[in-house]
Amino acid sequence: MGFHMDWRTAIGIAAAAFTTLAFLPQLFKIRKEGSAELSTAMLTMYVAGQALWLVYGIAIGSAPVIGANLVSMVLVTAVAIRKRSAAARGRRPLRIAIDMDEVMADALSEHLRRYNTAFGARVTPDDLRGRHIEAHVPAAHRAALDAMLDESFFADLAVMPGCQEVVRELALRHDVFVVTAAMDVPCSFDAKYRWLRRHFPFIPASNIVFCGDKGIVDADYLIDDRPHHFGRFKGRALLFSAPHNTEETRYPRVGSWAEVGRGFREVEAAGPAPRTRVVEARA
Repeated sequence: MGFHMDWRTAIGIAAAAFTTLAFLPQLFKIRKEGSAELSTAMLTMYVAGQALWLVYGIAIGSAPVIGANLVSMVLVTAVAIRKRSAAARGRRPLRIAIDMDEVMADALSEHLRRYNTAFGARVTPDDLRGRHIEAHVPAAHRAALDAMLDESFFADLAVMPGCQEVVRELALRHDVFVVTAAMDVPCSFDAKYRWLRRHFPFIPASNIVFCGDKGIVDADYLIDDRPHHFGRFKGRALLFSAPHNTEETRYPRVGSWAEVGRGFREVEAAGPAPRTRVVEARA
């Protein structure tokens, strides 16, 4: 007695084959390109398999099979359409790393306030053009100046003008990371973290990076006020203007958060940015 296959069984077998073998193109893509990005062929096969399972469920009158595969087909189709749309635009979310002190947080104003109060001085940001505060104060005051960078120093820093709005806007479209060299002041970890959670709650804790050498950061852009942090960074450097870096000419400069916002809107309009350094020259 020969095996007889009706049309419903054939559809079920075809559905199983499509959904089971859908991951083969993904495996080949990973082996060939080293990429975990979803393969278009995989998505196509998977949606086709889900559609056949839906037909099979209707044919046998199974509500669970119909419902489960209808939902799965809608979700996977949405992913495929979004992926295709992004590919057509030639874009992917940018990875943007942002320094905290003197970029997001106005640390200089607090340092000057504490120093001027302690020593009856009148040092202003204009006095620090081209140099750090440590190089401006008398040598006898430097130990006290360093001691001012205690945990309380970082607790109530003012947010740089426009920073919250622009960073929130960027975080909606891109992967934003706060990358701060907290190893310079080890006692600052807790205070900096609390400050960020209070003022930038939309940045997930997993995107807050405390480090020393920022060359470890894998990002498309690094916005920082200290040029030495660009030395080993492999992405594109954006120097955030501050009194101490006014004489720096090696890197593209942004003077405000409004300028940062405009710059990234221009980048988005122009298409994807290459993962290469803007400036290779060294002084």
